[in-house]
Amino acid sequence: MANEGESGVRFVEAVLAACSGFGSVRFFAVVDKVSKDETLQLLQALAAIEPRLAVVWAPENECVVDAYVRGYRAALEAPSDWVLEIDGGFSHDPGEIGQFFDRMEQGYDCVFGSRFIRGGSIRDSSLWRRFVSRGGTVVTNLALGTRLTDMTSGFELFRADVLRMVLSNGIRSRGPFFQTEIKFFCRHLNVAEVPITYRNATASVGTRQVTESFRNLWELYKESKAAPLESRITL
Repeated sequence: MANEGESGVRFVEAVLAACSGFGSVRFFAVVDKVSKDETLQLLQALAAIEPRLAVVWAPENECVVDAYVRGYRAALEAPSDWVLEIDGGFSHDPGEIGQFFDRMEQGYDCVFGSRFIRGGSIRDSSLWRRFVSRGGTVVTNLALGTRLTDMTSGFELFRADVLRMVLSNGIRSRGPFFQTEIKFFCRHLNVAEVPITYRNATASVGTRQVTESFRNLWELYKESKAAPLESRITL
């Protein structure tokens, strides 16, 4: 979470409300030096009165991938049975969390949010970001033989052992492509997709990020040829 201000507090409260009913819930909010406003202080103040919130200050982070991985590790060390990844700032809708839990309770290994199945959408975002997200999915599925409808979304739920497996593989990407890597590592598992709405995507995916994505896609392509696809995907 970065530069969220008061909306960061509202977001935490909304997520915790959407996760009510479980025996134990923890929200791990990762904040690093990218955040220049009072987000860290506001979250720390909330954590002082909300025991379900853990604020993870990670000044060592060098990129967005470091922030995600830091959050994964904090959740696994808690420990947790399931780990939900969701972007802060209401770009992902906390009201959609319940469907992830419903699917997981049906026995899936992980559940991925998709903007491109019936009921999913991208709103308040540039045509460039829509093209990158949709085009990246098409190219990745063609190259890797995967069959997800959204290979770049970051709204997802994992069993803890699945997330440990993902981390053990090592994430090469230093940019947005890491979400595709994660889904590639899960290609042999029993996974489901659920529709999500994504709002206000940044326009920060430029030539450097696209070039890195193709470089990493080539490495995954070589791996895919060494290990045939046997995943089961349910929409």
